[in-house]
Amino acid sequence: MTPKFHAMVQALKVLPGVGPKTAARMAIELIERKPEAGLKLAGALQTGITEIQHCRICRSYADEEVCTICTDPKRDESMLCVVESVSDVMAIEDSGGFRGRYFVLGGHLSPLDGIGMEQIGLPQLFELVKNNQALSELIIATNATVEGQATAHFIQQRVRQIALAEVLSLKVSRLAQGVPMGGELEYIDGLTLSQALKDRFEAK
Repeated sequence: MTPKFHAMVQALKVLPGVGPKTAARMAIELIERKPEAGLKLAGALQTGITEIQHCRICRSYADEEVCTICTDPKRDESMLCVVESVSDVMAIEDSGGFRGRYFVLGGHLSPLDGIGMEQIGLPQLFELVKNNQALSELIIATNATVEGQATAHFIQQRVRQIALAEVLSLKVSRLAQGVPMGGELEYIDGLTLSQALKDRFEAK
């Protein structure tokens, strides 16, 4: 193949889950059948990568200095959900079950990898907790990994210290973990089942 086609395939391979054959098929599809869509895609990629920035308040994606969620007057300022990534914000928004605001860490604590408080914006989060008088509940929604759980525990302890020192009436909660909807007990791993039993609630 031509050097330019090869370069196009190599560029498409940076996408997650895209190998050489899939990248080649994508390139052929764009060149042969959808050249206009390909040019539109190229323009959207360039615009997005160069112009999308992180929100000054919540660290999610924004076209301007502050994102649309943070500027939405209909969002509930009393609830702040802490997540690891922008994709987590998208997942929660798609569920339609949360109308509060977010804070995106951009990762989790990992001292061995040199990722500490500063790298994931914890000082900014703690200042946000101190200065938001409307805040009544902090929801920690980090991933259920060892690092995610450790990060959640650290945030939980520090926020409770801040609430005590600043005399804030602030509830700190974490996402429930356990049996998924439609799940069968015999196929659920032991750790998840143990957590579900621990977090059991009274039937109504």
